[in-house]
Amino acid sequence: MAPKRGGQLPPADPTEHSWLLYWRMTRPGFLSITAVGCALGLASAAACGCGFDGTRALVTVLLALLAHAGANVLNDYCDAMNGADAANSAALFPFTGGSRFIQNGQVSTDDTKHWAWLLLGVTTLGGIWLALQSGAGLLLVGMAGLLLAWAYSAPPFKLMSRGLGELSVALAWWLVVVGADYSQRGQFFIIPAYVGVSFALLIGNILLINGLPDAPADASVGKRTLATRLTPQGVAWTYLLIVLGAHGWVVAGVWLLIPPATALWALVSLPTGLAASWQLFRHVRSPSVGLRPAIVMTIVTANLHGAALAVAMLLPHL
Repeated sequence: MAPKRGGQLPPADPTEHSWLLYWRMTRPGFLSITAVGCALGLASAAACGCGFDGTRALVTVLLALLAHAGANVLNDYCDAMNGADAANSAALFPFTGGSRFIQNGQVSTDDTKHWAWLLLGVTTLGGIWLALQSGAGLLLVGMAGLLLAWAYSAPPFKLMSRGLGELSVALAWWLVVVGADYSQRGQFFIIPAYVGVSFALLIGNILLINGLPDAPADASVGKRTLATRLTPQGVAWTYLLIVLGAHGWVVAGVWLLIPPATALWALVSLPTGLAASWQLFRHVRSPSVGLRPAIVMTIVTANLHGAALAVAMLLPHL
């Protein structure tokens, strides 16, 4: 069923089971980028001959997905409290404007808050166990990731409202790659830290382009995202520079002999990134009309880039 005007979900289904509603609150369609980030980190460790522990790999992926889900739910709660989602009449569901479950009366703000903290609490406990198996450095990665998940939305930091949302999200997904590698390797290493940068930059672009349809509503409640601070053309040029910079980072890394030459396979995502940028320039002043294809291509670009890098890391060893 198509979403209603302003990105609203259809009326609540009275037969919907509560567990299904709580599952949908995590916005599962967006969790693929976290799975890809984990795959890149795990592939980096395996490619360096560090072996592969299936149990630790599975727990790593599950905990990263739980953290992402918890951050999504917490963001819905915080945007309900600051009024941004309620004020949003131009959202492109399901990509922008939040999940809308609170606004449609399907869940309460308290239930949303409790669900977010439960997800993040389980992540914390699981992370402690994983760090005991892998090394104390993983605690630093996990603590930094959870801090970003909280500080992105919640006061007093509210990084998303200070023009720092894109940077904090990019840092969080860079930590996903570094942490997944550490869970197998048991120490920090330059290769995952390097290859994680281009993937993280493209994740940041997802947030940047998603901010455009929400910008008027965000600005009306004092939520000063990067999309509200830049002109529409400024957003489009920033997006293009990030696409070019991320792919240029891979080329520079191969030239510097950091990742293997097969990492150039990650350039397969450049055409979709440029196509999304072209669409963005075309519709930057009417985002609620024609921006949906560009948002989809932005998500595809990040997933394709990370997956190609993961395969490329393993190819020389197959």
